[in-house]
Amino acid sequence: MEVRIGVQNVARELVFESAQNAEEITAAVSAALGEGTVLQLKDEKGRTVVVPAASLGYVDIGASEVRKVGFGLS
Repeated sequence: MEVRIGVQNVARELVFESAQNAEEITAAVSAALGEGTVLQLKDEKGRTVVVPAASLGYVDIGASEVRKVGFGLS
């Protein structure tokens, strides 16, 4: 699942692939915003991304990326 996080007052966004599904990510974002704590998500390599909820600009949860291999021959 591709995740893009916009952080307030930061020009670049955080982009990573997560092994978590869309429902888990949405629940984590909602909990962090509701409690005013930090958003913690894991990427597919097992690393943890931590962002203070007060600094979140947006969280874009994309579809799982399907990688195509090979060449299209006509």
